[in-house]
Amino acid sequence: MEGNKVVIDNVGGSRENFSSADGRPPIPNSIGGGSAFQRYGMPASLTKSVVRHHSLGMTRCTDIPIEPRLNEDGCDAEYIPLLRSGAWADMGSRSCMENVYVCADNFMRDYGLNSPTRRPSAFYGVFDGHGGKHAADFACYHLPRLIAEDENFPHEIDKVISSAFLQTDTAFAEACSLNADLASGTTALATVVIGSSLVVANDGDCRAVLCRRGKAVEMSRDHKPVCLKERRRIEASGGYVYDGYLNGQLNVARALGDWHMEGLKRQNGGPLSAEPELLSTKLTEHDEFLIIGCDGLWDVFMSQNAIDFARRRLQEHNDPMMCSKDLVDEALKRRSGDKLSVVVVCFQEQPPPNLIVPRGRVQRSVSAEGLKELQSFLDSLKC
Repeated sequence: MEGNKVVIDNVGGSRENFSSADGRPPIPNSIGGGSAFQRYGMPASLTKSVVRHHSLGMTRCTDIPIEPRLNEDGCDAEYIPLLRSGAWADMGSRSCMENVYVCADNFMRDYGLNSPTRRPSAFYGVFDGHGGKHAADFACYHLPRLIAEDENFPHEIDKVISSAFLQTDTAFAEACSLNADLASGTTALATVVIGSSLVVANDGDCRAVLCRRGKAVEMSRDHKPVCLKERRRIEASGGYVYDGYLNGQLNVARALGDWHMEGLKRQNGGPLSAEPELLSTKLTEHDEFLIIGCDGLWDVFMSQNAIDFARRRLQEHNDPMMCSKDLVDEALKRRSGDKLSVVVVCFQEQPPPNLIVPRGRVQRSVSAEGLKELQSFLDSLKC
């Protein structure tokens, strides 16, 4: 894994980028706005030890089934991905940048853990702040550390990640009680790779999409108040949906922070949930890359459309950072009106191969790409 690096984007400018091929920078404490993270601090009650959150029993981790790959002896053989990553951010037409991302291609080493094996480990996250950047900064800095410091990591990965989300939210509530100027919120999407296992945890409307042999596999679900599942949960928690907004205030159903918004959160639960939804899968040689993006990207890209676009770019230059920039630039051309942050993680050393699509007997007027986009649109209506 030579050349890996951990990067935290905590700058206030309009653009920020990185590629994991550029060498390894300092540890996260000293990157970019490390001191800015430090000034929020972790409340004293959570710095002594990492304790699993009391509501963890509600969390479920859903697997996307795949067929196991067998070695010559007929036993399961674990596929080991080669991780390469890149990211790009742009605040677009907004007056300030509230998004933050973190990329650690070697999570265990970069966060001071001893790995008993040579299996790859990585952490990637995108945090889309609203009402200020403080919640996004806080989560970006503390969430991966809480995961790394849990004594059950990486053996009980789904429970560890869920607990880290809830602990981060609780800690930020305490930080806001000490300093009201921190009041803000953020959506959060975290991806952890351990060996061939890919786990995605999502709070809000950031999205992760896996490219599996050219096909888009959504690894997260957008948490919008209008979705039936979220609406039922909101109403059961004493909230309501008005004009597509949670309690008429927020256009997401799950987020970290927002403790200052009346009627959305309580210590024992509330309409606005901080509990992440998890999806996991085993990576195989058919898995090419993963796109993680905030909602500004998905406002103008459907999942399959983004995969097709990124796949063509990776075939041209095979550079995840340039691919991230290509996606951001294209989103701006398509008039995305939101802040943009994109992370692209490649699982192969080589660019995506050309796929041969069998020619059908009956001619059609819609292209294969168009049919994929139509299917993605129809699938999105099922939420």
